[in-house]
Amino acid sequence: MHPAFSVIFFTVMSGLGYGLWGLVGWRVMLGHDTPRGVALAALGIGAVLVTVGLCSSLLHLGQPQRAWRAFSQWRTSWLSREGVCAVLSFAPALILAWLLWRGDAPVAARWVALAVVVMAIATTVCTAMIYASLKPIPAWRHPSVPWAYLFLAGYTGGLALAAMRALAGGHMDNDVAMLGIVAAVLLWPLKRGYWRDIDKPLPLPRAAALGLPRDRSVHVFERPHTEANYLTKEMGYVLARRHATKLRTLAIFLLCIVPIVALMPAWLFVHLDVAPFLSVAALSALLGAFVERWLFFAEARHLVTLYY
Repeated sequence: MHPAFSVIFFTVMSGLGYGLWGLVGWRVMLGHDTPRGVALAALGIGAVLVTVGLCSSLLHLGQPQRAWRAFSQWRTSWLSREGVCAVLSFAPALILAWLLWRGDAPVAARWVALAVVVMAIATTVCTAMIYASLKPIPAWRHPSVPWAYLFLAGYTGGLALAAMRALAGGHMDNDVAMLGIVAAVLLWPLKRGYWRDIDKPLPLPRAAALGLPRDRSVHVFERPHTEANYLTKEMGYVLARRHATKLRTLAIFLLCIVPIVALMPAWLFVHLDVAPFLSVAALSALLGAFVERWLFFAEARHLVTLYY
């Protein structure tokens, strides 16, 4: 598939925003010590990222002014469900920010924080299912796709929240750095396994491109077109194998290796100023998420390419 930057920007930035919302809500819900200023800043930055991401997704639409019509199809469309959840998620996030700003009603704040966590997870899952539900693209139907979306949202959001807390002068437990290292170690085989599986030839015959049964024999009488068209450009985007290998290595380097190296000092040395190390880890993971998401779209092969 031809990778559209607007969709890549939307999925990465909104994922980061929902990761921030979900983790702030999780900490408030469990009563973990989080400075009020950091929590409010994380909720505010998360709101900006989610809003900017949603607005950027409109650039990919043929008629952006008609985007509001998507909300009416929530019964059957994951895109519509994502839009509904994205709008509804602002309500608990704003209420939680108001309760934290007032500094009272801790019991109410915990219940609202639970709603923030649920809505952040639900919206991220809906975003992932937009692609995971598309049968003509086997690479997106991989069972790890929804989990990867959730994992990346929590991973980038968690590193960003830890960096914000450290930059604000808050005390950092070694467990935070250890959790970041464990997450990076787990993400590595998750992505490697996904890339290994999508490298296999499409397990479908040419008849699948025409919607025919697998046992139906299909032969090409003549070429469908004498020159490139929209389908061959958008659905048949080809990424050279050597470029894919380099970009996958870069994604792993930015997503896993750099954060692990940056988080090691924060984990091993108690009295070290960890803000620079956490900032490097958070920025590297965000850049790695952009590379990973570009590959997610560029390496996906539509079944229509079997016809061409």
